[in-house]
Amino acid sequence: MKHTPDRTDLRAPAVRPGGAKADACAVAAAALLVLAAALIGTHLQNRYGTLRVGRPPLVGEWMPHLGPGTPAALAVAVAVVAYGPALAARLPWRPLLLAVWGGGLAWTWSLALVDGWQRGVAGRLTTRHEYLQVIDRFQDIPATLRDFHAHILIGAPDNWPAHVAGHPPGATLTFVLLDRIGLGGGAWAGAFVVTAGTTAAVAVLVTVRRLAGEDLARRAAPFLVLAPAAVWTGTSADGWFAAVAAWSLALLALAVTGSRPAWTGFGAGLLFGLTVYLSYGLTLVAVTAAAVLLLGVRRLRPLPYAAAGFLVVPVVFTALGFDWWEAYRLLVTRYYQGAGGVRPYGYWVWANLACTVLVVGPATVAGLRRGGAEPVRSGRAALLRDPVPRLVLLVGSALLALLVADLSGMSKAETERIWLPFALWLLPACALLPGPRGWLAGQAALALLLNHLVLTGW
Repeated sequence: MKHTPDRTDLRAPAVRPGGAKADACAVAAAALLVLAAALIGTHLQNRYGTLRVGRPPLVGEWMPHLGPGTPAALAVAVAVVAYGPALAARLPWRPLLLAVWGGGLAWTWSLALVDGWQRGVAGRLTTRHEYLQVIDRFQDIPATLRDFHAHILIGAPDNWPAHVAGHPPGATLTFVLLDRIGLGGGAWAGAFVVTAGTTAAVAVLVTVRRLAGEDLARRAAPFLVLAPAAVWTGTSADGWFAAVAAWSLALLALAVTGSRPAWTGFGAGLLFGLTVYLSYGLTLVAVTAAAVLLLGVRRLRPLPYAAAGFLVVPVVFTALGFDWWEAYRLLVTRYYQGAGGVRPYGYWVWANLACTVLVVGPATVAGLRRGGAEPVRSGRAALLRDPVPRLVLLVGSALLALLVADLSGMSKAETERIWLPFALWLLPACALLPGPRGWLAGQAALALLLNHLVLTGW
């Protein structure tokens, strides 16, 4: 039988210890970006009121506080910093994946509970802008889908709340279906978002292992557990969207590197089809999907199966009367009718990037700095062959998608949650850093400060 190369057999890379000064400069520049966004944003908001956020560049209010999740969050942070790198290096692969999910659950739950049960979990998805406000309007799902477009614009009768109007109906149907199976209300919705959203880290690790080797995946694992992004994964619905998108890419990575491209390819397409019916902006996940295909050893074989899987969700929604393109056209109008029409592009086009720094943390900034230098150091010939350049290509594709979203002007503010599906794919750049414990401590400190000083809006 002919042996097909498996990308988990890629030669383990050596992480170069040098560059500490350049790392520090990159982190300092990112900190200055955040400081500028805060100072300039506060001035603009106080003077003109056009930013429409409480604590620029974040949606939230300055509110130093402690909560029942504080001791647990501190304990999780200390445990991951002290033992995470060693456990990631020696645990068998499947137990490691379970440990990453369990650690992510503990970290995300504890951060959410810093704000208390009602304010931090049970009430998050029940506010006037959220999906649970309209559950009763989906008694007849096909009829509601046929009529969905008629309620998107602000001037329309019974117009949808902001988040319902701003997403395809797959987002709202997630919570409608939870309600139908007896898991109704904000508490179950919050628990579902945290439980599902934290699996995204596992999907990222599966993908990195397949495409860039197990050593880099293991190095990245503690950073995916202790990500500042957990502040918004619990309990923003975008955490759920991020997980669906991440698993679509993980299945695609399995399809282009494994021996069963039919099932994994079909599953990847199916989940990607669901992804674009959860959020219009997540069509940009296709940029990272293209990178996955480029890095695969069977680039074309899974495509027919992925295409077939992708068609399932659009066909079902279209058959039920929902027109994705018409809804998106109306959404663009609705966006400019609301806050999107007054938020200044000239501020948010760079302040959004400051939000991203807060979501991914200083370690990711340093990792991206190292990754940016890697193609020059390795040369063009190694780009698709050696593990580190392959990881850089994967991470770079997510960064490119994020930048396209930024330049589009359809992501002015709120990107700390909206860009979670892209930001999670930047975290594996931390695998390029030496001395992981210090960087992990910095990640944890940022998340703890954010969650204890600002009452976030998501």
